[in-house]
Amino acid sequence: MEELVEKARNYALAALGDRTRSDGTPFMGHVDSVAAIARDEIGLGPESIAAVYLHEATREHPDADVSGFPPEVVRIATGLNHISKISPKDTRLEAEKYKKLIVSYSSDPRVTVLKIADRLEVMRSLPIFPRGRREQKNLETLLLYIPLAHQLGLYNIKSELEDIYFKYADPENYRAITNKLAATASDREKLSREFIEPLKSRLDAEGIKYKLKIRTKTAYSIFRKMTVQGVPFEGVFDVFAIRFIIDCEPDRKVEQDLCWKVYSYVTEEYLPDTSRLRDWLTNPKPNGYESLHITVHGKDGGFLEVQIRTRRMDEIAESGLASHWSYKGVRSEKTLDSWLSSVRYALEHPSQVTAQDIAAAPADEVFVYTPTGELKILRAGSSVLDYAFSIHSGLGCRCIGARIDGKVVPIKHRLKTGDTVEIISSRTQRPSRDWLSFVVSSKAKSRIRRELDADERRKADEGREILQRRLKNWKMEFSRAQETELSKKLKFTGLLQFYAAIGSGELDPNTVKDFILGWSAPSEKVQVQGEAPARPVFSGSGGDDIMVINAGHVKGLDYRMASCCHPVFGDDVFGFVTRSEGIKIHRMSCPNAARLIEKYPYRIQKVVWQDSSSSGDFLSNLTVTAESDVTPQIMEVIGRLRVSLRSFSVSDRIRSGEIDFQMKLLVPSNSELDKVISLFSQLKGVLRVKRL
Repeated sequence: MEELVEKARNYALAALGDRTRSDGTPFMGHVDSVAAIARDEIGLGPESIAAVYLHEATREHPDADVSGFPPEVVRIATGLNHISKISPKDTRLEAEKYKKLIVSYSSDPRVTVLKIADRLEVMRSLPIFPRGRREQKNLETLLLYIPLAHQLGLYNIKSELEDIYFKYADPENYRAITNKLAATASDREKLSREFIEPLKSRLDAEGIKYKLKIRTKTAYSIFRKMTVQGVPFEGVFDVFAIRFIIDCEPDRKVEQDLCWKVYSYVTEEYLPDTSRLRDWLTNPKPNGYESLHITVHGKDGGFLEVQIRTRRMDEIAESGLASHWSYKGVRSEKTLDSWLSSVRYALEHPSQVTAQDIAAAPADEVFVYTPTGELKILRAGSSVLDYAFSIHSGLGCRCIGARIDGKVVPIKHRLKTGDTVEIISSRTQRPSRDWLSFVVSSKAKSRIRRELDADERRKADEGREILQRRLKNWKMEFSRAQETELSKKLKFTGLLQFYAAIGSGELDPNTVKDFILGWSAPSEKVQVQGEAPARPVFSGSGGDDIMVINAGHVKGLDYRMASCCHPVFGDDVFGFVTRSEGIKIHRMSCPNAARLIEKYPYRIQKVVWQDSSSSGDFLSNLTVTAESDVTPQIMEVIGRLRVSLRSFSVSDRIRSGEIDFQMKLLVPSNSELDKVISLFSQLKGVLRVKRL
């Protein structure tokens, strides 16, 4: 059968020729990697591997002669060709709809499994794609492929896809969690050794051969638990599980007896939480998953999850039943067929998977398509008008509606994920003030305001010209004091609006004439020169020399807060022993943390904050992005809290119409900084607040 795979690879090599990927590397590298995943990580047979090569060759050359290959290989390759034509917009980014489309194109379950393998390789190569395509593939993976991999029991692949998605979608939280996992790895190993010590003699006496493995939750799974439960990293008690992998003959009764025997030893030594017992030995999951899960109280009083399974069960759990194809060198057609039957069942029946089992789409965004299939990511609640402005500001100003799935909708229509939107425009369309009431994007709001302001200025210029001509005819003067008093009397917010009303015909110039004739100049008031209004003065002591860390045996060394991430009292931190500057304190989410923990583990110092903050302050950098000038509101917030302003600058983003406010603050703790960020976020017009 190896000859079949080699023949198919040579066929693909000849067909693909000099074709390259986005980074200029040969496209055959992608095909070889997909084949390797299908063979080594999932366990599919030679026919499936050959079909991977044949699929890429025939997709490039649909009329190619494939008569020299077995019908089974051609059938799988044809199925792959069919589902590769499915556009993500056809699925409306709904996993169940995508699954139904796959089933309609091919009844062979191996086609679906190979598609998952293909997506895994794409995600592993995500950095080579341009940013737009990278974001699109990341989102498709979250909404379509991760749920599908879960339903098929490909848990290892599902977990890897989740973590890659998380790495690119939320890099700061990804760094913080992976750095914490790296920093606490030795603690988990120590706990594992302490856990098994009381059980060793009993297991050895029974002649039970086993391997102990630490199964750590993925960064994305931990983040989801932190978010759903509202707890910090330390509050997720099942960050890792201790797994018994029993080595025994693959006989169901023998396996179950040994698993329950190990279970009895564990629960005799450690107090179990019976409400969390999960028995998938007696009743395996539909996808073939078998294991025994129990949560026990550790010696330190904390909770610990224990999983008990055999080697065969573990291989199935890691890669799906197909992985058992090569178990102990036995080529089991029956096992593979059993797994593929479960795959077919999962594809053809509604999912029983709960919402907690699979990834959820970001609730604050909607994902829509242009008529050409390009993905657009918008804020939740976005209207047709928001979408039009996201394409081009000029198109937004001329928008009169849109077609969504062939149906004409107004500019106020709210978009939902999966919509394909085609804008309808008119040259005579102009923005109106009521547009501001239903757009949510800063780009749309700023451009509408700009257009309204420009229109108002044009009308104001016309109004001035009209009034000046009338005043000349009347031989009258209209002083600045008279302008101001009349505009206030008529309840205009300013002179621009006053003259714009004349230009648009809303205000009759004769009103000005009557006012001038009845004008009585107020007596001059004696102006007393007083003190200039006081400006807020911000001061505070520097934060870099504040030593609030208690690091035990290295207490005598100097401490400094790292300038790359500016830790604040209460942050999750670690110490890094430098050669000449003592201990540098870094946040766990620092961009440099992963590199330092990996390259210099011997220089990482565990540190903790004192029970209460010192009287000193900590320097923190914030950027506030808003759609208008919110400087007074920012200053008002700062004045209310126990923080001091070190520096403040403002910069405009010309293309988006947004304004960035960069500031350096001295704060006593991260709880006070959280208050600042929360209050800034609540200010009207503020789009986002970012800590640097």
